[in-house]
Amino acid sequence: MPLFAAFVALAACADRPHGVLIAQPQAPGVSRVEMLVATTRSAQGAAPGDLFTGERGAGLAFADVAVSIPPDAARRIGEVQWPEALPADPYRDFVTLRAAPLTREEAMRAFDRRIASAPKRQALVFVHGFNTLFAEAVYRFAQIVHDSGTKALPVLFTWPSRGRLVDYGYDRESASYSRDALEAVLRGLARDPAVGEISILAHSMGNWVTLEALRQMAIRDKGLPGKIKNVMLAAPDVDFDVFTRQIAEIGERRALFSLFVSRNDEALAASRHVWGDKVRLGGIDPDVEPYRSLLAERRIFVVDLADVASSDPLGHGTFAQSPEVVRAIGRRLAAGQQLADGKAGVGESVGQMATGAVSAVGTAAGAAVTAPFAVVDPRARDNLSDRLEQLGGQMTDTLAPLR
Repeated sequence: MPLFAAFVALAACADRPHGVLIAQPQAPGVSRVEMLVATTRSAQGAAPGDLFTGERGAGLAFADVAVSIPPDAARRIGEVQWPEALPADPYRDFVTLRAAPLTREEAMRAFDRRIASAPKRQALVFVHGFNTLFAEAVYRFAQIVHDSGTKALPVLFTWPSRGRLVDYGYDRESASYSRDALEAVLRGLARDPAVGEISILAHSMGNWVTLEALRQMAIRDKGLPGKIKNVMLAAPDVDFDVFTRQIAEIGERRALFSLFVSRNDEALAASRHVWGDKVRLGGIDPDVEPYRSLLAERRIFVVDLADVASSDPLGHGTFAQSPEVVRAIGRRLAAGQQLADGKAGVGESVGQMATGAVSAVGTAAGAAVTAPFAVVDPRARDNLSDRLEQLGGQMTDTLAPLR
């Protein structure tokens, strides 16, 4: 089946997770993940079970969320099990136990209370990628926290993604819109005397938000705060040339950077095709030049996922969906050693780099690059939208090189 037709077929047979954030009682025998949320999304017009929309809020908003995860015997590590109907079955599905908005003051009090019990008083900040509804960001992060086994305090930073394939340009601009807010969150955590360490995990377009926030902070403060110990960049959809400039601005006084790449990432291959054949950071082969030397010079640890199997057919979400990789992330957070210690079971090498931006696209080109992101999450995206039908033959021609 041609690539485009496959995505259309998947989109037609699956629903997005709306309304799942209505709280249910916790059942016995399930696991529980609690997280605090900081977001630049708007709550205006959100349904009760959605909490936030994909539109841009006027400032930072906060929430407190708890999710239960089915017993290990009823699931596979790396998978988010969405309920087919509500109320959800806690022994088969991820279930929302709490989803409540907080004021800034309430969020700060809750954070300080919980961080005291985290090993090394460590916070883990997750920044999601393109085409992600609020509930999808919550459940994916809950899966990562549970499956990695990390005991760090989870903090979700979620920016305004509309969760629609054809809104790649809107999402990218929303990511830029949110970089100051992420910087403010990271700066607040670093200044909080209750915090011992900060780790950051970013995926796909979320790397653009993260790298921009870190770059701004480093320029302003002549380096990153010492509390930021780990920055993990997973499948970054970022121009490699721009990354090299940004990492140079971040400078030598910085955290340990780990980069998850795969030359088999089909989503990033499609992105490269649309953006003038410019190499995406997450799609490089770290063993070839000039990447090998640049990465080594900048002291960035590279985890090559090209030969790692996961449930993601595009290879874009392997960092979260491969059992061995997500567990290796947990070990990294717990022990503080580099991922290249031989325990992860994946090909790894040491290197260093910088980060970049994604430019805007027109309707046809935008659809071409967004279609391959349709199954980044195991749940297929449901909204290629009427615009794809209007494009007709033009869309087929645009996507032909991607088949």
